[in-house]
Formats: sequence, C-alpha cells, structure tokens
Amino acid sequence: MNIWALGDYHRFAKATVWDLGPLLVDACRIERGQRVLDVGAGSGNVAIRAAQAGADVVASDLTAENLEVGAAEAQALGATLDWVVADVQDLPFETGSFDVVTSCFGAMFAPDHGATAREMLRVCRPGGTIGMLNFTPDGLGGRFFGMFARYLPAPPPGAQSPLLWGDQEHLTRLFGGAGGSLRMTLGTYVERASSPRAYCELFRTTFGPLVSLYAALADRPRERARLDRDFEDFAESANSATDGTAGFEYEYLLVIAQKAREP
Repeated sequence: MNIWALGDYHRFAKATVWDLGPLLVDACRIERGQRVLDVGAGSGNVAIRAAQAGADVVASDLTAENLEVGAAEAQALGATLDWVVADVQDLPFETGSFDVVTSCFGAMFAPDHGATAREMLRVCRPGGTIGMLNFTPDGLGGRFFGMFARYLPAPPPGAQSPLLWGDQEHLTRLFGGAGGSLRMTLGTYVERASSPRAYCELFRTTFGPLVSLYAALADRPRERARLDRDFEDFAESANSATDGTAGFEYEYLLVIAQKAREP
C-alpha cells in the first residue's frame, strides 16, 4: 500500500506547502528553454510553477494518484508538462538530461539517501543545478515527526531519517563530491489554519501517512486517543498566531547544488 495515495494530498498541499513552489523556482533561476525534473513532485507545487516560467518540465513521483490530480490542476491553469511515475532512487531518465532537478519536501522521504542523491546528480547535466527544500531536524518539522515516531512501526533496515536532509553536514556528504558548489540557507514559512484543532483535522483527513497511522490504530482506541491528545497538545503549543487562528512556523533548509562542468 502506498500511504501517499491515502487522504487528499492535493488539498493538503494547497493548505500547507503550495506557496513554496515559486520560492524554489526562483532560487534555481528556472527560465524559459530549460529542461527541468521535479522529483517527489506530489501534485506539482514546484513543477507547475516551473512550467509557468517557460521551462520544459517533467514531474515525477511514486504516487500516480497525486500526479493525476496535479495534471488536472496544471490543465486548469493552462500549464503544459509531463507527469511520470518514477522512484527517485532509480530514475528512468538518461544521464545528464536535465538542466535543473528540484524537490520540495519530496525526495527527503526516500529511504536510501545515497541512491537518491546519486540519481539526482546523474540525471542533472554538467554545470546544472539541483535545488531542494528540506525540513530541518531542529525546527518545528523535527518536533512534528518526532511526536508521531513513537506510534509508528520500526522503519525498514537501512532506512535513514528524512530529517537528515535538513542537516548541512549530511548534505555536504551527499553532494560535496559533485565537484561544483553547494549553498545552503535556512528559512522559514508558516502553515495556517482557523484553529489548532482544525490544523490537526486537516492532517488527520488529508495527509496520507497520518491517514494510514490512524487506520492502523482503529482497533486500539486508547492508543488512538493518546495520539489525538499528543497531536492537539503539539498544535496548541506550536501555534504562533496571536489573532485567534493558528499559525505554525516551520524551518527549512534551501539547498542549491551546482554540478561541476565537464573539463
């Protein structure tokens, strides 16, 4: 079962990370005439914006259902791009075939970080750009995922934490051997809801991993109730809004890796 197909990812993305697409497009200096690959594309918050900037774009993701919704969104916006089901750890594209490779909180969830970085570097042309937004372990994302970790089954052997993609030393090990430059910048963005409880309900009903977790606890009502309390306590304590609504400030690491040019 692909947990990312559960819930309503597009509704979730629109309410949380959708506005980060233009940020990554600008940071990578995506423009007309470039060939761009967005990996872990979800429903296209980066890919659609890259296409609107005039690039020739491929959006790839393991979850076909999310790509289908993204294609409908792109059509409604008049954006043209290709949607390809693909695993970022084993991409079905030729070596050096893209000018820019991007990922916004997507590739970080692949379990094999080394394979993921190697594939992103492989399909990027010499002199090309890899751009990522990743949650940091010390920011609110670290608290968020840490809260749920105690309820989840043990990860598969060898799987690495997604939050390592927000660690600068880890990124240096993954991309530092590409021979080019590596720039990393911390930033923040805010996810909003009408209330802390509404924020929790958004995740419970639309975010695939949480939909899956709650389903797994259906026959364990006490544990499920404890999870509810932990989640709502998190939302109350993390809420930074002062106007009676809810706002949650997440820290990200913007990664821009420039691949070395051929000699």
